[in-house]
Amino acid sequence: MKHLRQIVTKAVVAKGKKRTESSEVLTPPNTPSSILGCWVINHTCQSKKHGRFVEVTGKFDINVWYAHHDHSKTSVFTETIHYKDRIKLHYRDKDTTGTGEEVHVRVIQQPNCTEAIITEKGSKFQVTVERELLAEVVGETTICIQVQDEDVEEEWAFESSSSSSGSHSSSSSSSEADHSSSL
Repeated sequence: MKHLRQIVTKAVVAKGKKRTESSEVLTPPNTPSSILGCWVINHTCQSKKHGRFVEVTGKFDINVWYAHHDHSKTSVFTETIHYKDRIKLHYRDKDTTGTGEEVHVRVIQQPNCTEAIITEKGSKFQVTVERELLAEVVGETTICIQVQDEDVEEEWAFESSSSSSGSHSSSSSSSEADHSSSL
């Protein structure tokens, strides 16, 4: 045990990933004739750890460009959508105490529109949005290393450069001469 040391350091102690697909129903001020385009922008999120989960609260804007009044006018309808995702954490080792832990959430897939349709009654939009988040918990962990005595020195193998370069050049020139004479 006298040759082992423990180093306390910060490392990723838990991870979790979640892909979400949600269907949002939006009500524009005008009855839509057709959808001309749909995009998602302004995504922001915050996170907090709750036991074995990370709770992510966020929001994004859905913009729908659509035609109305029998395709004679166009407008862009914007609505802010709020969401809350719970990401289950998976630990490599035993659970940590939770003191001094930091939660980092990375957006793998920004929210984007996969489908936008006009509902059956023709007065609303149904927009399907997908997103994917990765949560990492950074906490203290212990690493064990083996320590050598101070008077032990690592051995290095050295080759003498002056003797090997002279013999190398003469052997290569003689082998080239042998090779060219055999042709």
